[in-house]
Amino acid sequence: MRASSRGDVDPFIVMDVMEAARRAEASGRHIIHMEVGQPGTPAPAGARAALAAALETDALGYTVALGLPELRSRIARLYREWYGIELNPERVIVTPGSSGAFILAFTALFEAGDRVGLGAPGYPSYRQILRALSLQPVGIRTAMENRLQPVAEQVPDDLAGLIVASPANPSGTMLSRGALTALIDRAAEIGAAFVSDEIYHGIQYEGRAISALEISDDVCVINSFSKYFSMTGWRVGWMVVPEPEVRRYERLAQNLFICPPHASQVAALAAMECEAELQGNLAVYAENRRLMLEGLPKAGFTRIAPPDGAFYVYADVADLTTDSRAFAAEILDRAGVAVTPGLDFDPDRGLGTLRFSYARSSADIAEGLDRLAAFMNRR
Repeated sequence: MRASSRGDVDPFIVMDVMEAARRAEASGRHIIHMEVGQPGTPAPAGARAALAAALETDALGYTVALGLPELRSRIARLYREWYGIELNPERVIVTPGSSGAFILAFTALFEAGDRVGLGAPGYPSYRQILRALSLQPVGIRTAMENRLQPVAEQVPDDLAGLIVASPANPSGTMLSRGALTALIDRAAEIGAAFVSDEIYHGIQYEGRAISALEISDDVCVINSFSKYFSMTGWRVGWMVVPEPEVRRYERLAQNLFICPPHASQVAALAAMECEAELQGNLAVYAENRRLMLEGLPKAGFTRIAPPDGAFYVYADVADLTTDSRAFAAEILDRAGVAVTPGLDFDPDRGLGTLRFSYARSSADIAEGLDRLAAFMNRR
């Protein structure tokens, strides 16, 4: 059977760690999960109730390709509530998760062979989706003094696109308004499309996350119900694109996906009215962040950039190991804590880094930190 080189992408290592943790749990061990960026809470109660009611009254067949009109309108209203932006709902496109939005954006914006810049460390699936679409990811090495975020002066001239995330995965750090403006201006200067990954908006601790739409309309913004709205497995996200380009995205969405999952859209619409429950989740993440910033240094993980948002801590462990993948496997085996090797996020420097997720319950995080401290003391 023939095979395309577009399929020769790297594995998503965190999924391999999840599988190793699953096998350990199947053998009877209790594993603390600090590997995956997944809330430990279910979809909000109101979302689940809305779907249960819809299952009794609605066939939940295809929706239009761009998503339920009422959901698109409610997302547009979110931009007024969160950012003070009056957004035309016609610019909102509901997608099968943010992953579906990235596929749509990269297909709509770039030609095969185009070079697309992204910060390193950064979300690994950016690179792999780009490669699968015959595009060239160009890593922009970030530094701790810039909070592991790219800066405009680092952006090369020969890019067709630039992807930025704030809060970022794996670091949880955010861009200031000035830094984000400088990156958007730099992309415009070189004629590059600007893609803003905002899927961790709503989960922030030090100030407010700035949307690229507050600065420019000539951007592609991507968000998701997975993180703040606690709906990872529901696979529903959205994007906001310039108004003249909506039909281009619609044609692609019609053919690539037909539509986002109807059931997930029903739940997502209701989830947007569950603010009290969602803020309760945020309070748990804030406490977990406090525990992590206190407990990781005590366990020996001292070289970290305190996160502004999301639910990750990215640690430089080059003083502890030269192979983060082997180190993560050792931590899982000996401490019963699943963590993610930095190779997922930075192919060049990831052998010396780990990502810790604190999206689970505070009790789990506290126990995980105790286990890490005990492991490091024995090591």
